[in-house]
Amino acid sequence: MSVEAEVVGEIGPGLLVLVGVTHHDDRGVATRVAEKVANLRVFADEAGVMNRSLLEIGGQALVVSQFTLYGDTSRGRRPSWIGAAPPEVAAPLVDAFAEYLRDLGLVVETGAFGADMQVELTNDGPVTLSLELEKRG
Repeated sequence: MSVEAEVVGEIGPGLLVLVGVTHHDDRGVATRVAEKVANLRVFADEAGVMNRSLLEIGGQALVVSQFTLYGDTSRGRRPSWIGAAPPEVAAPLVDAFAEYLRDLGLVVETGAFGADMQVELTNDGPVTLSLELEKRG
């Protein structure tokens, strides 16, 4: 991943994690999602079955803040970003998410929050997931 032609984050085998933050998210959500991401069984085992996690394979994570995940296109032709948390709320939560992945023992690289990033991906397999946790009362 690069910003203005300078590489700011690069990983080997692992996951590209696009992180969107909405208004009800907090540090608890960030840690629960990080735990889920680290332990999702989406990598093949010896039998070719998706049965191994990022932690189990010693994989890495490239974490990219992506407010556009909360773009609402239900009305009109221009997306609304009202569902995305403002930068002063989102940036610390994206950082907390990445830090918790590190605390779990993963190598984590991050983008530059708010920057126009060029992200390159080699998708090795058929898996793209959207993960969202319900708000806990």
